[in-house]
Amino acid sequence: MPLLRLSGKRLLQGALSLLFLVLAVLCAAWLVPLPERLSESHSVLVEYRDGTPAHVFLAPDERWRVPTVLAEVDPAYVQALLALEDKRFHWHGGVDPLAIVRAAVTNVSRGRRVSGASTLTMQLVRVLEPRPRTLTSKLIESLRAAQLELWLSKEEILSAYLQFVPYGRNVEGVEAAALAYFGHRATHLSPAEMATLLAVPQNPNRRFPSPANAARLKVARDDVAQRLFDARALPLGPEGARVTAEAALAEVRATRVPERLTPFPREAPHAAVWLRAQRPGQARLRTTLDAGAQRLVERVMRDAAPELGARGIHNGTAVVVDRERAEVSALVGNFDFFDTEHGGQLAGFATTRSPGSALKPLIYALAIDQGLAGPEQLVADIPAAYGTYAPRNFDGRFQGLVRLEDALSQSLNMPFVKLLQRLGVERFLGALRQTGATSLQPDPGYYGLSAAVGGIELTPLEVAGVYLAIAEDGHARPLKLLEEGRPEASDQVLFSPGAAWLTRRALSLKDRPDFPARRKLTGLPPRVHWKTGTSFGHRDAWAAGSGPRHTAVVWLGNFDNSPSVHLVGAEASGPLLFDILEALGPRGRLEDSDAVVPSELTQVEVCAYSGHLPTEACTQRRMVFARRSHVPTESCPYHQRVEVDVKTGLAVSPACRAGRSTESRVYLTWPASIRRWLVDQHRLLPQPPSYAPGCEPGGALRAPEIISPGHGQVSLLIPGVAADQQEVPLEAEADGDRQLTWFVDGAFLASAKADERVWWAPSPGTHEILVSDERGLSARRTLVVRERR
Repeated sequence: MPLLRLSGKRLLQGALSLLFLVLAVLCAAWLVPLPERLSESHSVLVEYRDGTPAHVFLAPDERWRVPTVLAEVDPAYVQALLALEDKRFHWHGGVDPLAIVRAAVTNVSRGRRVSGASTLTMQLVRVLEPRPRTLTSKLIESLRAAQLELWLSKEEILSAYLQFVPYGRNVEGVEAAALAYFGHRATHLSPAEMATLLAVPQNPNRRFPSPANAARLKVARDDVAQRLFDARALPLGPEGARVTAEAALAEVRATRVPERLTPFPREAPHAAVWLRAQRPGQARLRTTLDAGAQRLVERVMRDAAPELGARGIHNGTAVVVDRERAEVSALVGNFDFFDTEHGGQLAGFATTRSPGSALKPLIYALAIDQGLAGPEQLVADIPAAYGTYAPRNFDGRFQGLVRLEDALSQSLNMPFVKLLQRLGVERFLGALRQTGATSLQPDPGYYGLSAAVGGIELTPLEVAGVYLAIAEDGHARPLKLLEEGRPEASDQVLFSPGAAWLTRRALSLKDRPDFPARRKLTGLPPRVHWKTGTSFGHRDAWAAGSGPRHTAVVWLGNFDNSPSVHLVGAEASGPLLFDILEALGPRGRLEDSDAVVPSELTQVEVCAYSGHLPTEACTQRRMVFARRSHVPTESCPYHQRVEVDVKTGLAVSPACRAGRSTESRVYLTWPASIRRWLVDQHRLLPQPPSYAPGCEPGGALRAPEIISPGHGQVSLLIPGVAADQQEVPLEAEADGDRQLTWFVDGAFLASAKADERVWWAPSPGTHEILVSDERGLSARRTLVVRERR
């Protein structure tokens, strides 16, 4: 009995000791941090939309370690790995007792070390924390393996192994190895590729692909294939191809081993670098870029670079958007990423630049949608000042009265400055923000009317959003560049489909001044609408437009802001835009979607000259499209039917027609501002005759409107120059040829007809300008005059 009590006591002590040891191990497992390398950053992988690698970056520790997702690795490779390295991986707790017994028996019977009994978990520990191959190290690895099994799931352990397993030099992980060895991902692997990827980690420094290692690698690979064959675990190819194990083994042996590492993909460098900066810490970036479109657009831009460089143009970018999905298909940031002399690594598609006239189509569409103007209506293209801002056209000349559609196709500035004034700058900026423009300054009043002609800065990506809205019937959608998705927001409606259709029609005209000369010989891709833009000082050349399936934007310039006389949108960027749209566009005959007129448009009869509702004096008329809700309501102000005394040639009113021989004549009259401009150009327009004495017609006339000085204008006096040499022009708009009287600060200045200009010698201070006609109708304006300091 004492002996039994002693044995029971020892047994209890042993059990308690074992329990204490287990508890100590568990505490250590929970308290000791996991290997640091588990949290190491990976190589950033940028992918095309189909999942193929576009660009791979080195990991921070200068290793190629591509993010590996277990579900995306070829399942046959994973099964072969477990069959070769760890058959009971899913059953053991990090250490496999059966494998230890088997290894001990085998090593003793062979008289040398043949098997190490390491599980995949233990191998992962060895990779994460390299140690000398000693018994102590083996014990630590076993404890660490048990710790990993407690902290991580089997899938996480296997994923970590596939991520960190060494493949020679600075290549780690099966995905990086597949790219470096075979030039493709590990999603689908042949039996020979699988055997190679299983053989190298057993001795990576002596087996990675190189001419010196080729023989050793082949022997090791074939041995792995044989072992898998013997274990009935040899993969038969992707998706279980219908081949026998013998045929698969023969195929492996007949396949050459790789002798050199394949360079990792480094395509779309500007997009890759920019996206990595936009998503710090994200190791995998699936983009919407299309591999074929990206390479094609890069080639177009690269081929154009030498000729453009010879003309002083060293930077260029291109954006291509898939219209149906609002996804960016191609993104070229510059001609040459490695051109350090000219800022080649700057991502031009995300750099703000002045768009010149490229935003005029948006003003055009918004104005039509609001009923402010119609494509066929005449607008004034004459000099005018808005405070200190005095717009000029690209060629420095003005055209007088032009149709709005022609003003857009000829890219005239003044009509769109006036149109923006009527539309409202803030409304225009709001529409830009709806298209995705985020680089605009948020302060109200920051931008002025010059925004219509380039006094604003946008990125090519933002300009692409504007033209996508025009192509998609006024619906603005945020551009998508990453497959992680954009917020599921409803489309922003900028303007109606009718306004979009009329805008596209104006942008489709081929006989325009900005039609590239080269395309006059080669033609134009079908169903293309486009606009070019050139910024002030020849620093930016733009071309933007849409084809049947794509919207594209091309920008050319110099990042150091140096100008070039060749930086003209039509000559420099236009041909590249058409080359891109033509190369990406569908082949064959296409149905023209714009052939169907939107239901909200209707045809109305207008004066063929003015585009306004015809009066009985408009002898020529035409049918035009207009929105049903905004048909023209203003009658033609340019044609005037006058009853003329045949004898005197003077006009008469119905009240004094009796006793005279009269006839009805039609005259074309222009506003006083246009007549003044014509006088300045030494050009005259026939005017209706004056009324005979006592025959002036009755009826209400509009009050005169002061044109100059402009609203809010501030005049600066140059010191030392006489005031009479710095005179300010006073101009007004008024009906007919009425006599106008001008007053400054209540003092009479001069009387002149409406189409004549009056000059005033200014003095410092705030002055009230007043103009009045014969009937007492008047207008006032305040002018501030300051001395320049």
